[in-house]
This record gives sequence, structure tokens and C-alpha cells, in this order.
Amino acid sequence: RSFAKSVLRFLGFIFWGTAAVQVFGGVLVILMFKNYRYLFQESYLSLPGWLALVTALTLLPTGLLAVSISVKCSRNQQGTLMYLLVLLLCLEMSSAALAFSYSAKTASQLESAMGYLVHQHNWTCSQDPGNSSVDVIQRKLQCCGVHNYTDWLKPSSSWHHAACVPESCCKEKHSHCRGDLGHVEQLSDKGCLKKLEDQLCFAMLYVFWSCTVLSILELLAAVSNGFLMRHQPFRELRIL
Repeated sequence: RSFAKSVLRFLGFIFWGTAAVQVFGGVLVILMFKNYRYLFQESYLSLPGWLALVTALTLLPTGLLAVSISVKCSRNQQGTLMYLLVLLLCLEMSSAALAFSYSAKTASQLESAMGYLVHQHNWTCSQDPGNSSVDVIQRKLQCCGVHNYTDWLKPSSSWHHAACVPESCCKEKHSHCRGDLGHVEQLSDKGCLKKLEDQLCFAMLYVFWSCTVLSILELLAAVSNGFLMRHQPFRELRIL
């Protein structure tokens, strides 16, 4: 019993710490799809992030109960803790499953969505910096085109220019760059697709693995709590 109480006390503090981990993962996923909403049209894709935030809020009272039970066992607290652990397991398994499936789904959509933006982009070889969605992506990620700057030179684009690429392809350190192909060294040498895929993969895998690890810890807490409940059985509340 003393070992089970020690485990619960330790896990209670861990739950408070992992609440911050869940908040970070949830905000990361939500901002990822908000910042690139013109690439991801489905609003439900940010659902794993919102589930992670709900999980973080639920972890706070769960950690408090775990620490409290380790000090003084209470029948009502033990039952409430078990209910919260079951709720958390449902939330985390749902969030992990959605993050895993959405990661594979959105990765296949990225190339076609980014290619469409590139081929429909209207720009001229001028000093106009451009404020379209593709310009915002290229400035934010310091990238150029889908795979590299040559994507802007393909005749399939309705606004094909043989002498330049959009100014948003320029590296930040070259303030006088105007997208001139005569100075290729001033352009970002990496495409946007790879950087977007890396960001998406990191955000989704972060949520997936944090939820998976936390679920294992909660199972351990449920076993420890169940061991204490066995030694102090519910009588009048056996229906719980």
C-alpha cells in the first residue's frame, strides 16, 4: 500500500507537468492549421489539438486527486480519480488516433494544394512584394516553390516569367533582392513542400507520442488506485 501511495503521489506531480506538455502540443496543432488554412480547407483537422487542450485541463484535478489520495485515502476521491482516468484515456486515445490518421491524410494533400497556389499565383518582375497566401508561406518558411525555385519557371503557370521569381523567394539577408534569376544565390534553395511536411509531421507526432506515453502513466495510476481501493472496498457505494 505504501508503494502504491508513493506511485500515486509521483504520478500526481507528473500529471501537472504533462498538462503543460499537452497544452504545447494542442496549441502547436491548432496554430499549424490556422496559419496554413488556405492549404487545409477542413476545419476538423485541428480536432486533435482541441482534444489535447481538454486533456490538459482534466489533468489538473486528476493530479490533485492523486496527490490527495496518497496522503489520505478517501472513498469518494478514489472513485472520482478512477472516473477521471477513464475519461483521460478516452480523450488521449482519440487524440492520438486522429493525429496519426490526419498526418497521413494531410501529407498527401499538401503537394497538390501547394502546386495549385504556385500555378495560380499572379506576380510581375517588379518591386511589388506581393501579399498572396503563397508569398506569406515563402516568407515565413524561407522557401521557394513547391520543390525549389524552378517550379516558378514551368510553362504550366498562367503567369510564367522567364526572368524572375516572386520576391518572397528572396533570402532575408538579401534586402535588395528582386527575384532576379541572374542572382540565384539570393533565392531560397529549398522548396516549401518539404518544410511544410516537416512541420506537420512534428506537430502530429508530438501529439501522438505525448498522448501514448501519458496513457501508459494513467494506466499505472489506475492500477495503483485500484490496489488501494481493494484494501478499502466500497460498501454502501459498491454500485460505483
